[in-house]
Amino acid sequence: MDPRARPDTLLLAAGWWSGSGVARGALAIHRGKMAPAAWTTALRIDLRDHLVFPGLINAHEHLHVNAVPPLRTDAPFPNSYAWIDAFQAHFAEPSVIAALAHPKPLRLRHGALKNLLAGTTCVVHHDPWHTSLDDPDFPVALLRDFEWSYALAGPTYGPPVCASFAATPPHRPWMIHLAEGTDAVARAELAELDRLGCLAANSVLVHGVGLSARDIERVIAAGAAVVWCPGSNRALLGRTLDPRRLCEAGRLLLGSDSRLSGERDLLEELRLALDRYGLTPTQLLGLATRDAARILGLPGRGRLSPGAHADLLIVEDRGGDPVRNLLGLTRSEIRAVVRDGVPRIADPDFAYWFAAFGIDTVPVTLDGRPKLIDCRLADGALLALEPGLAAGATASAPCFAVAGAR
Repeated sequence: MDPRARPDTLLLAAGWWSGSGVARGALAIHRGKMAPAAWTTALRIDLRDHLVFPGLINAHEHLHVNAVPPLRTDAPFPNSYAWIDAFQAHFAEPSVIAALAHPKPLRLRHGALKNLLAGTTCVVHHDPWHTSLDDPDFPVALLRDFEWSYALAGPTYGPPVCASFAATPPHRPWMIHLAEGTDAVARAELAELDRLGCLAANSVLVHGVGLSARDIERVIAAGAAVVWCPGSNRALLGRTLDPRRLCEAGRLLLGSDSRLSGERDLLEELRLALDRYGLTPTQLLGLATRDAARILGLPGRGRLSPGAHADLLIVEDRGGDPVRNLLGLTRSEIRAVVRDGVPRIADPDFAYWFAAFGIDTVPVTLDGRPKLIDCRLADGALLALEPGLAAGATASAPCFAVAGAR
C-alpha cells in the first residue's frame, strides 16, 4: 500500500520506550512515520497493558545462508580463515547442496523473514547486492548507503580492501570482517588495517575478537566502531571480545552473523547476552537500536520520536524492568511486528489492524503459537525454509486491541 493512502494510526494507552525509560501516552503514525500529533480520523488501537519498542537493527548478517546447515566441529578454530578452509569439504554434504540449490532470491527473503519474525526490521547484509533486495515487499529494511570488503586475507570475495575504502565517502560506513580469531593472525589485523590507511571514523569492524585492550583504544581514538557477534564468536572461536569499553565509548553495535555460525536471530543474541558480559539491559537494547542507528547513519531508525520510521515491536507489559523482560522473550512471545506503520506478523487478535490496511493474512504457527502473517510473506516455499514456522488454521478471535476506526 502506498504510504500516502495508509490510514493514520493512533496507538492508545501504550507504554513506549524512549531510549532511557518508558513513557506513557498515545503514539501517532502518519504515512508510515511516527508523528507528533494525533488525528480524530485515525484508526485507534488500544494497547493498554502493552509496551512498544523500536524495531531492532541487525548490524551484521549474511541473509542468504540461514538455511545452510552449520559445520560441526569438536574444537574452536584459531581464526575465521581456518573455518573457511574447513568448510570447503562441507560443501559436498547433501544437506548443504540441497540448501544452496534454492534460488538466491528465496534464500535472501528467508534470511529477511527470519529477522522480521524476531522483531528485527532493519538489517546490514554484508555481501554483494542482489536485485531481489530492491523488491518493494522485501520483509525488512536494509542499510544501503555503505561500502564493504570481506576481510584482509582469506577468500578472494567482494570488493578489494583499499579500493573499496577509498571509494567510500567519509559520512558513509565502510565495513570489514576484522580480527575474527584468537591467534597471532587475528591479533595483527588492526595494525595492518591502520597501515593500509583504512582505519577511520567510518570504519565498522566486524567481530574484533582478536583486538587487545590497546587495539580497542585505537579503534575508539579513530572514531571507528565494532560489530559484536557473540554467538558466532563462541561457536567458531570459543570466545568473544569484552564489549564493555567499546559500549561505554558508544562504538559498539550488535549483529547475529547468520545461522551458519551464530544464534537463531538477533533477539536470541540479546537474550543470551543478558547478565553475561557486564552490560545492562538498557545498554544491550541500545546496541540494536539507537547506537546502531547513530553509527550506521540511520537517523530514522532505532527510535520512536516524530519523523522516525514506524518500525515497532509490541509486547505485553509484564511489570518490572521492561527492557529486561523484552530481552528475556522468545520470538513467539512478541505480540506484533510492525514495519512502516503496517503490521506484518501479529497475534490473531490483531486481525482488525491488518484488515484496516487491506492486508490479506495467512494463519500460521510460530514455534507452536498461532499468528497471522501478511500473505506477501507466506509463500509456501518461504515458510518451508523456516524451522518453527508453518501454515495452519487459526481460530477466529475477537478484535482485542482495537478501540475503533473512523
